[in-house]
Amino acid sequence: MNKTFLGCGAALGLLAVILGALGAHALKAHLGAAALESFRTGVAYQMYHALFLLLLGGSGRLGELAGKAVGYLVLSGILLFSFSIYALTLAPLAGMDLGAIGWVTPLGGLLMISGWSLLIYRVIRSPRKQEIR
Repeated sequence: MNKTFLGCGAALGLLAVILGALGAHALKAHLGAAALESFRTGVAYQMYHALFLLLLGGSGRLGELAGKAVGYLVLSGILLFSFSIYALTLAPLAGMDLGAIGWVTPLGGLLMISGWSLLIYRVIRSPRKQEIR
């Protein structure tokens, strides 16, 4: 069990629910359809990967080093991907233009993809009925 990933997964899951409610209710009147859809995408990916972190943190199947590598790739990806989307969609409400940070979103996606890819690699390369190293 990895308390760091369990705690981060739980906190990010809670925040995804709060942000989802904010988007569905409070922001609906202030954002255009495209911006609202982008915001929802950020929330959805945050929740999917929060659940991923919960499963990763609760599983003792991956070795410590592989588990940390996968977890930190996914956690970094969530922060860069989802939170850059939130910043980009909410900035106009504050009269700000954050278009220059648009490159952060695909970098976050690449980190999440890397975490999943490393997990797949470790599962394929592990001996049967043993801990995945």
